[in-house]
Amino acid sequence: MPDGNSPVFSAIRTAIGGLIDAGKRPVSLGGDHSITFPIVKAVAKRHPGLTIFHFDAHPDLYDEFEGNRLSHACPFARIMEAGLAKRLVQVGIRTANRHQREQAARFGVEIVEMRGLPAYEKLKADGPVYLTFDMDLLDPAFAPGISHREPGGMTVREAIAHLHAIQGRIVGADVVEFNPVRDVSGMTATVAAKILKEILGKMIAG
Repeated sequence: MPDGNSPVFSAIRTAIGGLIDAGKRPVSLGGDHSITFPIVKAVAKRHPGLTIFHFDAHPDLYDEFEGNRLSHACPFARIMEAGLAKRLVQVGIRTANRHQREQAARFGVEIVEMRGLPAYEKLKADGPVYLTFDMDLLDPAFAPGISHREPGGMTVREAIAHLHAIQGRIVGADVVEFNPVRDVSGMTATVAAKILKEILGKMIAG
């Protein structure tokens, strides 16, 4: 189902659309990163000219992954080929391979790798903003409770500083890829709650 018309994705789009139509700015908690595609589909329909700020260790730009074009490794390929965002800025990337770099060039994605941080100046938008935060952005020392650990990531303080640097009205957000089965002493749950609190605070202030 390359168009994303699965029952689950349809249910997500309907729920998010209903919240926005009611005057809300939805914040979703995943789940893996595949949920971002149907969420953004609903958001972009109501907020054209969307800028996406994507915090992650991985670009998630695969055309397909293990035969699945709707997997957690593909949402931003689907988002960009559908024209749902005028701008996609990916911050904290540290695993981009050749295929994903080619995809980024194809879609005009702005990738900021870990070695390019800080990247505060990139986090400015002149229209509506969607914020998506993958917990594996953080170094596993701070967030071990994730499925795909990638050493060399941000500290919690660095992540919060980048969230605070966002300029633009955030119309929706998600926090994804927390895996409680792999958590240690509830550390990742605590950090995820802190990240969520900072995102909500940013949205209230804006």
